[in-house]
Amino acid sequence: MADALIAITVLWGFVFIYAVMATMDFGAGFWSMIYINHEKTKATNVANRYLSPTWEVTNTFIVALVVAVYSLFPTAAYTLGTILLVPGSAILLLLALRSAFLVFSNIATEYKKPLTYISGIAGIIIPGLLISVLPITHGEFVDYTNGTANLNLVRLFTSPNVYTFIGFAVSSTLFLSSLLLADYSKASKEMEAYKVYLRNGKILGPVTLLMAFLIMLTLANEAEWLYERMMEDFALLLLSVGFFLIVGIGLYGSSPFQKGVKGMPRLSVIAVVIQYLIASYVYGKAHLPYIIYPNVTIQAAFTDPNSFRAVFITYIVGFAILFPGFFYFWSLFMNDKRYLRQKG
Repeated sequence: MADALIAITVLWGFVFIYAVMATMDFGAGFWSMIYINHEKTKATNVANRYLSPTWEVTNTFIVALVVAVYSLFPTAAYTLGTILLVPGSAILLLLALRSAFLVFSNIATEYKKPLTYISGIAGIIIPGLLISVLPITHGEFVDYTNGTANLNLVRLFTSPNVYTFIGFAVSSTLFLSSLLLADYSKASKEMEAYKVYLRNGKILGPVTLLMAFLIMLTLANEAEWLYERMMEDFALLLLSVGFFLIVGIGLYGSSPFQKGVKGMPRLSVIAVVIQYLIASYVYGKAHLPYIIYPNVTIQAAFTDPNSFRAVFITYIVGFAILFPGFFYFWSLFMNDKRYLRQKG
């Protein structure tokens, strides 16, 4: 059981890293589309400078996530592959479409606007489809026929809980990306864009918090087992809300180091990542030991222990090599003054 817990922790870690990085990435693409005709603010230029070096890096984590599922929980991978055939196919199609159009929008400049619109719209739909995987694993929408799991699409698309998850994914995507782009604009000395993204963060923060409350409300009706387990860690949920208040301080407060500039977006970015980490821990802990409630558990779906140890060592070595590179890339990306202040 200890090996299975380590494996699911590694898997959930990939989910969290990808969720945070992808929401910022997808949101930046959406804002690039929204402000494409607002040249004065340079908000689109800022979003494009963020997107250019990061979207390919982000995609590496979804590959790591899929590989981790198949290598660590092969039995669960078969069931997940069956019930996620429709949403999974839609996600892959939209990811491929968005990636291709992002590339072409930088090459075929005469078609830049329509390509940006298509990639921006795809980027805001993808998070909603991705997060729909979570309510599917709650088991309410999975039917078993002769031992084979099937997704009941009618129940899925008539569930209030699913739509609150989707609403939360969309609002989180726009909220997190607004915070990061506000910080990035400030570092780039693009103060008009900074004001735009800071304003967006102030609007979307309360919306995101409301969607989180609605998730809990609908969970109580549709997945009571999960709701009750999450409420056992009510203190951690309150702590998560407390970090959201720190996000608000970063949005409305003034930095003691920069007089005359309202807002501390970097504080907000750090606080919101910690907030989501705490909330995801509570959710993940409550979901254990189920991968898909109530029939697929981490222990039943776990790979051979010897195979797990070999895979786990490979992951440790691989990420010991990759993470310093990612950190170096990020530090260059956020601190290279020539790149931060380029015109395009």
